[in-house]
Amino acid sequence: MDVKLTGVPETLLIPLWARATETKMREPIVLDIPAVRLLTAIDYDFSKFERARMSQWGCAVRALLLDRATQAFLDRHERACVINLGAGLDTRHARLRHKDTLWYELDLPESLELRGRFFKETSNYRFLAKSVFDVSWFDDVDTADRHVLVIAEGLFMYFDEREIGELFARMALRFAGAEMLLEIQGPAIVGKGRRHESVRKLKNAPDFKWGTSDNKAPEKWSPRIRVQEAWRFLDHFPERLGWIGWLMRLPFLRAYCEPRIVRLRFETHLPS
Repeated sequence: MDVKLTGVPETLLIPLWARATETKMREPIVLDIPAVRLLTAIDYDFSKFERARMSQWGCAVRALLLDRATQAFLDRHERACVINLGAGLDTRHARLRHKDTLWYELDLPESLELRGRFFKETSNYRFLAKSVFDVSWFDDVDTADRHVLVIAEGLFMYFDEREIGELFARMALRFAGAEMLLEIQGPAIVGKGRRHESVRKLKNAPDFKWGTSDNKAPEKWSPRIRVQEAWRFLDHFPERLGWIGWLMRLPFLRAYCEPRIVRLRFETHLPS
């Protein structure tokens, strides 16, 4: 199946490659059988990523952390609504256990056109072909009487903090009471997209525009945003990176470089 993507949409192929490649390893960090099937079916030169060792580890750890946190949310709430922003070819819906969950995959039309070749919509599994910044999608999701979880994986590092903050302020108002799982990259990546070991392999490599060492940075975007906890990538399988993994655990390098998954909540009431 031929694929014609460019810019930010093409980046969806990197985590797909990473999860599929990880699944084939002797002791995989994450198992993603659907990703293996997709990789086989897509006509694309994935060999360009073969030496992207840190990207493979990072995407695998990210998937593991998000899977655990999402599954914990679904286990706590029988009637849930999951909104996956910048879904790409993510297969979390197929990997996790969930019952009576309304699940939305939101992405640009060209990305969802590709997703639609492999996954079919149902009454509880729906696609939203829009930019995450086109907030008309707020009206497309049915959150009534459901516990809402928003997921943003491999997405917001490609955008300016100003537009990210404006979006989050609006989400905090509209989805009061919801939780969110947000990937935050360290500030070291900003302006380095064209030197990144996997992103630079893309035809029109996008740049990274946002990263921070402050886990609580989202709280400045709205008084309704409260960060609950965070999980650091380098706490998981650093030995896979050899000496680089141990070097990266030095405190000043961790603060500058390390990605995290942050769990935050959109509070229903303003703090007193």
